[in-house]
Amino acid sequence: MSHFTSKDEALLQSMLRQLLQSVKEKITGAPSVECAEEIILHLEETDENFHNYEFVKYLRQYINNTVGSVIEEETEKCTSAQNQGEVSGYDTLVQHVTKKTRESKEYREMMHTLKNVMMVVVESLINKFEEDRMRNKELDSKTKKEHQSGYYTDNCSDSDSSFNQSYTFMSQEQLQLLVERLDPIQPKEVRQEALQTLCFAPPSDVLNSESWPNLRKHLTVSLSDPDATFSEKILRFYAKSFSSSPFNMTREVYTSLARHLELYFLSGEYSLRISAGLDVSNTDINHLLKKVRLLNEYQKEAPSSWIRHPEKYMEEVVESTLSLLSVKHEPNHPASPDFLGPIYFLALLDIKAAWFKKWTHAYYSRTVVLRLLEKKYKSLINAAVQQCLDYFEFCKAAINKNSRVDDCSQHHCSDKQNFSYTGLELQYIYFVHSLCLLGRLLIYKQGRNLFPVQLKSKKDSVSITDLLVLFTQLIYYSPSYPKTALTEHTDNYSPASLVMEILQVFCDQTGCTAECLYTDAVIDALLHPVQSLLSGTEVYINCLETTLIDVADILARIAAVEDGLSVLLYGENEKTAKEDSPTAVHVIVQFTKKLLHDDISLLSGSEILPVVKGAFIFVCRQMYRTCEGLQVLIPYGLHESIGESWKKMSLLSERVSTPVTGADSTSSIIPESKTILLWEETLLDALLQFSATPKGLFLLHSTGAMNDCVNFMFRNLSKKFQVSMTESFGNRVIVVQMATTPTGAVALQSSGFIKDLVTELWALLECGKDDLRITQPKSTPVDPIDQSCQKSFLSLINLLAYPAVFELLSKQDIPDKPMYSFREVPTDIIDIIDRLIILNSEAKIHSLFSYEQSHLFGLSDFIIDGLSVERNHILVRMNLIGGPHERILPLRVLDKGSNPYPWPMFSSFPLPKCYLAEIPRKAEFKQDKDLDKLLSLLKSPEKQSGWTEICRKQFCKVIKARPDIISGTILAELIEKFVSHLSESQSDYYFSTGNYKATDADVKNESLSSMQQLGVEMTVRYGKYLNLLTEHAENELCFVLMNCEKFLKQQQRTVVSPLYCLQDRYAGYDWFASSIFLIMSGHGEKTLMFLQRFARLLVSAFLWLPRLHKSMHLPVTTVESGIHPVYFCSAHYIEMLLKAELPLVFSAFQMSGFAPSQICLQWITQCFWNYMDWREICHYIAICILLGPDYQVYMCISVFRHLQQDILKHTEAQDLQVFLKEEALHGFCVSDYLEYMESLETIYRPILSKDMRSIRVQNT
Repeated sequence: MSHFTSKDEALLQSMLRQLLQSVKEKITGAPSVECAEEIILHLEETDENFHNYEFVKYLRQYINNTVGSVIEEETEKCTSAQNQGEVSGYDTLVQHVTKKTRESKEYREMMHTLKNVMMVVVESLINKFEEDRMRNKELDSKTKKEHQSGYYTDNCSDSDSSFNQSYTFMSQEQLQLLVERLDPIQPKEVRQEALQTLCFAPPSDVLNSESWPNLRKHLTVSLSDPDATFSEKILRFYAKSFSSSPFNMTREVYTSLARHLELYFLSGEYSLRISAGLDVSNTDINHLLKKVRLLNEYQKEAPSSWIRHPEKYMEEVVESTLSLLSVKHEPNHPASPDFLGPIYFLALLDIKAAWFKKWTHAYYSRTVVLRLLEKKYKSLINAAVQQCLDYFEFCKAAINKNSRVDDCSQHHCSDKQNFSYTGLELQYIYFVHSLCLLGRLLIYKQGRNLFPVQLKSKKDSVSITDLLVLFTQLIYYSPSYPKTALTEHTDNYSPASLVMEILQVFCDQTGCTAECLYTDAVIDALLHPVQSLLSGTEVYINCLETTLIDVADILARIAAVEDGLSVLLYGENEKTAKEDSPTAVHVIVQFTKKLLHDDISLLSGSEILPVVKGAFIFVCRQMYRTCEGLQVLIPYGLHESIGESWKKMSLLSERVSTPVTGADSTSSIIPESKTILLWEETLLDALLQFSATPKGLFLLHSTGAMNDCVNFMFRNLSKKFQVSMTESFGNRVIVVQMATTPTGAVALQSSGFIKDLVTELWALLECGKDDLRITQPKSTPVDPIDQSCQKSFLSLINLLAYPAVFELLSKQDIPDKPMYSFREVPTDIIDIIDRLIILNSEAKIHSLFSYEQSHLFGLSDFIIDGLSVERNHILVRMNLIGGPHERILPLRVLDKGSNPYPWPMFSSFPLPKCYLAEIPRKAEFKQDKDLDKLLSLLKSPEKQSGWTEICRKQFCKVIKARPDIISGTILAELIEKFVSHLSESQSDYYFSTGNYKATDADVKNESLSSMQQLGVEMTVRYGKYLNLLTEHAENELCFVLMNCEKFLKQQQRTVVSPLYCLQDRYAGYDWFASSIFLIMSGHGEKTLMFLQRFARLLVSAFLWLPRLHKSMHLPVTTVESGIHPVYFCSAHYIEMLLKAELPLVFSAFQMSGFAPSQICLQWITQCFWNYMDWREICHYIAICILLGPDYQVYMCISVFRHLQQDILKHTEAQDLQVFLKEEALHGFCVSDYLEYMESLETIYRPILSKDMRSIRVQNT
């Protein structure tokens, strides 16, 4: 461009002209020059052809030639700096290169040259434009005449943008003359010519002129002229003003038109009546509708701009509108009730009150609208409520006459156009408008403050609850049409569909639901059709099935929210709920059971009965997938009813032909068969949702549908989530619950879920993600888990609860092959262990593509890297028992400095002493009066009435004041005496144990399993560390464990089961018996005597897990499930209390896709070993024995309360599972939380004790 020629100028002019012509429509539509500039500046974002314009191509080439070398040079510099770590990230690179380029000399010269050249080009274009304009002046004059004669002949009050018209720019003197000529006293011809001239004047100039106030008055008067051409042209001028002028000007136009209409409706010449109907083809009525339509169009557009202007301008528009809509005859006027007011015309044009929705959407305008409604125009709200009441009474009267209601909502749905409305139709249209307006009003608190309203036709005022009851009743008292499962729902204006829209919006709004929906009156109204069908009373409802589906939809939405669920379960006020009036949940579940048993005669034979069933099952599902909801539903045996229905459908579906491969699966199945398959899947999904809670999973097992449910879940996950199967939030929790039980783990294995999970993990470790962008080579890993594998790793962690591990790995040997090919992919857990963990051969190491990442802890030289650090941590952790203050674990990261890893490597026994904490010193015993009183109570031969309760209170007093005293021999004596007394008490004697005498001869032929032997070694090592055991303690502990096993075997059933955990002895080590052994200081006989007495008590079922292994005291079905009462009872209530007491913690578990029950089962199974110090373990055992088994639940809730902040932090870090399973409970003291546990006892003991005592076989 340094050698710019005339040829270049012509070329640039041509390219620039092409660009401007292409965007002409966008620019001319802009209301101001500033807006036009904004459009051009953002053209690249809005115009898909932007890069195809010749001018843009020319500029791009010019920029590339001028500064391209600068950009390349700076990019190379930054890339080399990025490799050295000085610059990081793509965005940073772009910013840096851009900054350097703009600062360069080449860029500055380019911009200077470009500016000068473009100034020449643009000036030439402007000069050429002036020449063209003068040359075509005569042609423009002709065009003007054509516009005068027939341009505005369309039959619509809203015209195109003013920029698309030809304008005549006028001076102030000309405008003043125009005002004078528009004076109503002027002759008709003069006024018409003046109006024609006005239509060609720019509206902004007219509205800004000094003459506008007088002109507005003249125009308002002319709107009432008998000659319709006057008002037509004025409306066109108004329409152009609305589309091209800012709000501060157009508000006056709007208020002028609104005032004109208000005066017209109040004038004597207006005489339209509702009863006479309305013929919109009538010229006068059509003209009136155009005026109202213009108002309505402006009402819907104004909210987008009025926030940029003073509030008083908006208030003028709002008040003029509300004043117009409030127009009515005086009450004593003979035609007052039949008056066809402006609100009817607005409803005809905007039936769903979109204008009101837009006005109340933003707080800025909503405040003004609702304030004016409250202070001056409440009659509008009263009239809307009255209209809804009148329509309801009309529907009710028709129902009582046993006749269908004439459905006005469908009369205008045909293809044939209708130009007239009857009085009944007008009333219905106004009803729809009122319904939508009120529905919008109730969303907002200030809108709800307008209630109650007092109506002249009713003695009592109408409250929000009354109005919601009315809305709800409209669902089943007003006409509606059936929904079918195979047809799409078409939008209509039936009351039921309109009310459903409103109620669905309420359900989504947290603010208004409590006040509007969560009341007994509204819930009763929703359940009225259900109650009628249950009681067998006569039902007058149009389209019963559709009504029931709608009711179920709202109930399901209510049940999905915590507060709504509480209303359904316990009523509006749980404390004042009456026992004789069942809450909603009881009605819903009873009705659902009747539906499943086909026990509703009015619905028999209905084509969409499965849809109705599915809708109500879904309501129940929203309740029973929570712990508190399931507790209420359990007595009804809903799981059994759903299970029976599924078995029937399963038999029918087996007869359905299998679709041919490659054919359309939907077309190859006949409709009836497809319905059967869909219904079967609905029932399976409903059953699957039971497993969201521990007790629900136990109930699911009893239906026999466990495997089918897991297969169904796996199929769905495979269809919906091809990349990662564990993305589904709800299903992740279900998988965790399943893996916490033996039957669930086996079902997951047989479905193929575990195989796919392992395959996915292997692919991520060895191949990496396909969509992972690599900008630079990855460094040697120092973290145990790569971020890309985190999600799959956590899914595997969720799966590996001990019951699952035992079922999946029992009786399996590690393959340990001499050769592994690169194509050989692991398919189960044992393969993962073989290929990634136990790398004990060169073949395994060479078979890995990504050795450093895949091998988390294996065999290698002692080089201080991520692998050796992780391996050392795990080996120390595995070989050392103790709480947070009793063992020292090496860090899992390298420190900065000269000595990055000061911890010695543990590669052979003995364990380096630096990992053993100092032996805790025994506290000096000091005399304590409260302790003396407790011991004297225990030693007293005569037990007074209430002795147990007195001992418990005294124990609590001692442990709160002196927690360090409750240990050693004092603790041993305490629990020994207390258990001895309870085991002889008739009221506390729960299990019959028979006689058993322990001798060495009885067990000399018995031997402990390898797992038990390992447990004995660890227990003795821990006991010696605590100075509780002597040298020969190992033999004593073996004596105890073998006698316990023999003693408990006398009370076991013979079970034939494919589950490994039921085929032999208890699957695991007896940590409770070992704990008692340590408490008794290694005295074998004393320990065994205690355990024999303890086995008679209910608390033994929950503290001593081997106690109920295959026990005859449990029902056969419970034993065969392999699910322990600690899981389906204790863990279930832990989840229920956690949700009620610590909602943030419960939500954290849900977000993590992890279940509290799994970690609690792990804590309880191993008696908190490795999680708490020995003193706290003793206190846990003591409070459960002395205060009751329910304290096991309160104990876990206290732990979660203690960990709340850590849980929230690790949820955010996405490693909650790892934290809870690996970290000890730092800083937790049982005595600190005893008062909190007591507060939980006062609330929850009745329900917990009842459920805990119901675990055994009931005597018949």
